[in-house]
Amino acid sequence: MAGSFVLNTGARIPLIGLGTWQIEPDVVGDAIYAAVKAGYRHIDCAPVYRNEKQVGLALKKLFEDGVVRREDLFITSKLWSGDHAPEDVPEAIGTTLKDLQLDFLDLFLVNFYAW
Repeated sequence: MAGSFVLNTGARIPLIGLGTWQIEPDVVGDAIYAAVKAGYRHIDCAPVYRNEKQVGLALKKLFEDGVVRREDLFITSKLWSGDHAPEDVPEAIGTTLKDLQLDFLDLFLVNFYAW
């Protein structure tokens, strides 16, 4: 798969990632599994895509099957526009981490959606 950029933290973000927007919940898991097996290492998610739980199941299966380790992937998610108040952020990120079955995200974007 393509290379990566080095961030100012020293972390690497893959140049190419799989976006999960508009992938139906019943097929997103298979798409992620196939993409990671094909070499993708960056997965882009968001709660508004309504498929993060299924993404989490796919990630769990990839880890359990030994296809990749968590540290081999770069996982991005986003903060929904309605959760920008400081008091709402911890619950929003907590829900995302729970749904994705992860202990951490590599990138959590503050996003403003047009819809």
